[in-house]
Amino acid sequence: MKKIGVLSDTHGVIPKQVYSFFKDCDELWHAGDMGAGVLEELKAWKTVRGVYGNMDNYDLRYEVPGRAIFRCEELKVIMTHIGGWPGHYPAQLLSLLKTEKPDIFVCGHSHILKVMFDNDLNLLHINPGAAGRQGFHKVATLVRFTVDGRTPKDLEIMDFPKFPSSSE
Repeated sequence: MKKIGVLSDTHGVIPKQVYSFFKDCDELWHAGDMGAGVLEELKAWKTVRGVYGNMDNYDLRYEVPGRAIFRCEELKVIMTHIGGWPGHYPAQLLSLLKTEKPDIFVCGHSHILKVMFDNDLNLLHINPGAAGRQGFHKVATLVRFTVDGRTPKDLEIMDFPKFPSSSE
């Protein structure tokens, strides 16, 4: 059994909520647009799987792929930054999803939290929204869940103001 923390679009800022919400996680999955220093800081704390996003620099693109295909327990996972959502995947990605048949698909980019089951492709779609401050989103969001063999379960979401108040 593994506890997984999922985040995206930090754009160089790791909010303190990441450390509290993900404290018991075994792995963190970052779906791109990390920004400078984020990968190094997270890797010093937890095991990190990540992909680069459209805003990430060449140094980060050297460190992580644009698309990751991996196994977590008995589940096959595909992660990319730009991915759409069920019924609205880019054509090349849709072809990959149909060929690879993942159990979970993770993406970011939209800054919109979206967790839903794709009945057509028989996969769990997770876009954790945006954890950073840059972008149009009003609240930052994080996702965590447990993988138990072939079963993702106990999915939880945290949202918080993207700009901390003066009392925080």
